[in-house]
Amino acid sequence: MNLSSLRYAASAVTLLLAGCVSGPNHVPPEMPLPAKFKEGSTKSNGDVVAAQWWTAYRDKRLDGLVAHGRSENLDVLQALERINSASANVTVAAAGGLPSLDVGASHTVSGTTNETGGEASLSWLLDIFGQYRRSKESAIASLGAAYATADNAKLTFLKDLVESYIDARYYQQRIALSQANLKSRQQTYELTQLQLKAGAASRLDVVQAEGLVQSTKSNIPGLEQSFTESGHHIATLLGMPAASLMGELQKSAGQPVFRGDIRAGIPADLIRNRPDIRKAERELAAAVADIGAAEAQLYPSISLSGSISPSWVKSSGASGGTLTSWTFGPTLNLPIFDGCKLRANVDIEKSDARTQYLAWKAAVLNGVEEVENALSAVRRDTQTLEPLRRQVQTAQESLALSTTSYKDGASSLLDVLEAQRSVSDAQESLADTVQQVAKDYVDLYVAIGAGYLNRENAASKHTAKAG
Repeated sequence: MNLSSLRYAASAVTLLLAGCVSGPNHVPPEMPLPAKFKEGSTKSNGDVVAAQWWTAYRDKRLDGLVAHGRSENLDVLQALERINSASANVTVAAAGGLPSLDVGASHTVSGTTNETGGEASLSWLLDIFGQYRRSKESAIASLGAAYATADNAKLTFLKDLVESYIDARYYQQRIALSQANLKSRQQTYELTQLQLKAGAASRLDVVQAEGLVQSTKSNIPGLEQSFTESGHHIATLLGMPAASLMGELQKSAGQPVFRGDIRAGIPADLIRNRPDIRKAERELAAAVADIGAAEAQLYPSISLSGSISPSWVKSSGASGGTLTSWTFGPTLNLPIFDGCKLRANVDIEKSDARTQYLAWKAAVLNGVEEVENALSAVRRDTQTLEPLRRQVQTAQESLALSTTSYKDGASSLLDVLEAQRSVSDAQESLADTVQQVAKDYVDLYVAIGAGYLNRENAASKHTAKAG
């Protein structure tokens, strides 16, 4: 066979291997979506994966915690490590379609005879119907799913951290309010004791005033415990011991208030920005590729194998001699009867692909629902803030008037105690709503898939796509 014939043969094999790939090709899924959210606009958000929405709380401590935790959170680090495993699996999946070469050598001495030998063996399973190419496609798609899983871990971390910080500041506010109310009620109790001595109050008045003091005192330890638990959870999220963080958190900074815009975008933005939707799409792509890998096993397979084993033998007093043996040839494997196992494997993979498509649709619809709920909550809860602030003001004014009236003997202690309860309830309701509104914005920006990449990573991601 001349050189030209070898070239034609090699070209024919290459075309044969490249031209036949079993199974369907993956097509990115689509589904109809509304042009806008019910309470949103028709303006697209574009790419928001690097939007640092938490800076709108204007809290430097929170910004520092986010910056530290992004590189130290253990859940995120575990998800990043799984990317390395998925990347290695791409190599493993593709290796089956490549030639394999093994070499060995030996030397033996038997009496007066020395024998030196070697062996080289080559095998290559021709990937005629694309089993290993589909397996590699599946592994690459799974690698994409691993990246999306890591992004989702980052987004989950952001939500957990910011909400835990909001909780910690909320409990600090409640503690401060309880301590202020305790001081006010203690003063009322002491005033009532003085009036009892002067004959202007009854023992019942004193007991009622003392009961309110003790009730307020009993609430503070529970609030302090809740603050401590929130601080401990923040430390765990940052991958550090709690003791090293609590001193910093105990410096009160007030309840976080979001001072940014409402940016919901449009439903179509979610497919690009939400990592859980991208993960579902990549898992669908892997499942479709697995169909092809399973179908390829229904067809004949051809493998080429060969070996060469040279040896050299020398006996004492005689000249050495060489012996070389070699083998080469193809092997054809025909799956004729297997109890329908191979066909059943194809059906299994097709069912898995349909399941993954439904999972993708569910992820999209769940994302739309989360954004709709967050938008509604932001607007409704924000509307309650101003009435609650006014309620606190009127309750405090009522307390001041009833206290003055009580000192002048024009009203009863019951009026004062009731006014104090009203102030306490109004302040608690306001603190609860401030906390909830702050969390509503977290839910909104997490729901649209914002902020899980820092600006440097987002820039490199766009560069990779452009390349």
